[in-house]
Amino acid sequence: MRKAINMPHVEPGQRIGLFGGSFNPPHEGHVLLSQTVLRQLRLDQLWWIVTPGNPLKDLGELAPLADRIRKCKEIINDPAIRITAFELITPTRYTADMISLVKQQNQGVHFVWIMGADNLTQFHKWQRWRDIAGNVPIAVVDRPGSTLASLSSMAALALRRHRVDEKDAVLLATIKPPAWMFIHGPKSSLSSTMLRKAGKPAT
Repeated sequence: MRKAINMPHVEPGQRIGLFGGSFNPPHEGHVLLSQTVLRQLRLDQLWWIVTPGNPLKDLGELAPLADRIRKCKEIINDPAIRITAFELITPTRYTADMISLVKQQNQGVHFVWIMGADNLTQFHKWQRWRDIAGNVPIAVVDRPGSTLASLSSMAALALRRHRVDEKDAVLLATIKPPAWMFIHGPKSSLSSTMLRKAGKPAT
């Protein structure tokens, strides 16, 4: 747990994906998404940023942070995926502030925000979501049942002129924001909400 509250080490020029979430619990759908973006965006690392608490979610259902970190480590076998909970020792819970902090502390690194298509449908509800879009490129990964809703969402329509073609995925991390891309790949029907309701393991 102590190691997980530190930001992973990176070098200038590297391409780093930032994949934040509650991971409550983590599951193979998270792994599949991670493999897709690591491959298509040619990332050097992908950070799973395990949040202490999401302002848009019911904290009453949130498992202890240490448990969620442990479960993340149990299902990952790719050294390029780094588990971190550095938000625990930062003064904010908002993604816009967290991304600014990461960039300030890692000059010369190319960061890209990673989200599932289901999150794009509510992206406009995030605190200062336009600041996020203006600070880092965004990769939106297709999710079962979310394709049409996400692409017609308020945020997608507002940012439509900044959408980058998927064939240029390898360039996304180095494109000056605002820039976002919709990425297709293998899909998993698993979701943390479904697993919690069913009381099933994450694999």
